[in-house]
Amino acid sequence: SDPGAVVYDAIHAAQARKTDVLIIDTAGRLQNKTNLMKEISKIRKVIEREIPGAPHEVLLVLDATTGQNAISQARIFSEATGVNGIILTKLDGTARGGIVLAIARELDLPVKLVGIGEGMEDLREFSAEIFAEALFS
Repeated sequence: SDPGAVVYDAIHAAQARKTDVLIIDTAGRLQNKTNLMKEISKIRKVIEREIPGAPHEVLLVLDATTGQNAISQARIFSEATGVNGIILTKLDGTARGGIVLAIARELDLPVKLVGIGEGMEDLREFSAEIFAEALFS
């Protein structure tokens, strides 16, 4: 089905239930797939039209094992969606996530959360101090 229509329905269902927070999680998108990037731009337009001043936060989830490609991925997603923060996942493996430093600096995006496992309790607030220690340990 049309992702824009799904988001439209979700917004109106949340409003009817007087919900304060609506999380819209899109499936993984490849930045080189033009049609998928257009879909995500359309989703943002639906949100902006239906909720003035929204979206309030757009987070890009990046896999810590992604290399240099992550910079171009983050740049393209930021242009399409107005990303204002990063979630870095898979830090529980061998990945160190050093590329996120370049992304944060180049695109002026804060790292907000890190994933160190597969459960909800494994999603944690980003700590620059802990991250730096892990890079050098």
